[in-house]
Amino acid sequence: MHVLSCSRLRKAFHSATSLFSLTLVLAAVVITCSPSANALPAFARKYGLRCSACHESWPMLNYFGQKFKDNGYQLMNDRDAPIWQNPSYWPVTFRMTPLWHRVSTGKVPIDTYSGGVITGQVIQRVTSSGFDLSGLDFHTGGTLEKNFSFYLLPSSNNTASFHFETVMARLDNLFGSPWLNIKMGKFELDNLLSEKRILTLTGNGGIYQLYHFTPLTAAGVPDGNIWGKMGDNQLGAELMGHSWNDRTRYSVALLSTNDGTPGLPYGNAYTGFVAASQAFDAGKAGVQRVGFYAMVGQGPTAFLTSGGTPLGSAAIGNKSFSREGFVGQFYYGEHVGVQVVTQHGQDSAWFGQGYGDFIDTVAPNNNTTGTTLPPGSRAPTWNGVLIEPHYIYSPQLIFIGRFETIRMSQQASPGMPSNLGNISTYTVGYRYNPFMTSRAGFAWHNEYNWLHQDGTGPLVGLTNANINTSELLLGFDFDF
Repeated sequence: MHVLSCSRLRKAFHSATSLFSLTLVLAAVVITCSPSANALPAFARKYGLRCSACHESWPMLNYFGQKFKDNGYQLMNDRDAPIWQNPSYWPVTFRMTPLWHRVSTGKVPIDTYSGGVITGQVIQRVTSSGFDLSGLDFHTGGTLEKNFSFYLLPSSNNTASFHFETVMARLDNLFGSPWLNIKMGKFELDNLLSEKRILTLTGNGGIYQLYHFTPLTAAGVPDGNIWGKMGDNQLGAELMGHSWNDRTRYSVALLSTNDGTPGLPYGNAYTGFVAASQAFDAGKAGVQRVGFYAMVGQGPTAFLTSGGTPLGSAAIGNKSFSREGFVGQFYYGEHVGVQVVTQHGQDSAWFGQGYGDFIDTVAPNNNTTGTTLPPGSRAPTWNGVLIEPHYIYSPQLIFIGRFETIRMSQQASPGMPSNLGNISTYTVGYRYNPFMTSRAGFAWHNEYNWLHQDGTGPLVGLTNANINTSELLLGFDFDF
């Protein structure tokens, strides 16, 4: 095991602290000026490489790992095709995390009793802690033959209820060109900052809030659009290409508007996603990358009925939504990196009034014939920014920080508080890998997340209270 001296640890801690402070300053400037993880030891075993060959810290990819993924999990040599592997080789990886965590939620309405009868409510903080498990990810992927690749990920929650997180096959290097690669199935959208390779694990810190944000209706519940969640794997087809050195990348995807749910539950709506990026060499600072993304689509607001009951597969009345922004990956030498994402989002006024998904929303509405929107209804819009720095002390130890904020720029109805639903969240932590081999991965993971949301708590006086939630997590994150 690699043992660090106290002086080196102090140096690493001070560097990480300074970096986090700088992140907060950068976040303030940006705000003022602007309106399940995939890591396969199976690949390392196949090619005889350490996990650090492809990962800054697993599961986050480095430049080499991104190029390997873009090539369809190939190094473009004679070992790519399965026929050259030992017949006993099976490209499979299991990942799970036993953990201890403490979750604290503020301003929860709690019943009071007298003589066994509810007499009222008090508002208080509720805290719980204990040992727990994450879900199980069962990864298998690689090549079926040279330039024919696949990925399959059955995933469960911590009670072993399984679903298919990823199922895709890909044709690589069509006509001998890296600019033409086509895949079909259920897959992660090809944005530079991957939520499936996120380094954090808490309930609120283990996702990117920008990728899942939904504005609120006047009733204080999420609007009817569940289909703009960029962090969820989607069903569709993708055309992707890159230069031979992977400095220039693009992807274009056509998706069913169903948030990755199989069985055509929402009719015939489609969504498009496009992303592109360019990397450039900044000398001693390293390779920097900037890019953009856009998700533009339509989702249903009406459903044909039978006996007055909406038919999920017979959805009509499509309305539009969009998410677009910029992404940057910036490095300062071998140890410091900062990733930045911005987003502008908009939902149709119909979604803002609660029309849309009639299955999962709290207040489902069905846009039947003759329905009109309430006077003054508007398309809810918002702006957000994410800044995620990390300090790589060594391939075995990484310090992580993140700041995210989302601010509503227009609410769905007049009279709604302008800050209703705004989010700010901070995450800090570190991952230490005591060993690094081609057989397995193990990380001692420590993380703290704090999330604040405006106006989503119980009524205090004449206004809804703000909610603060925090979580402290310690766990063993392993795969093999």
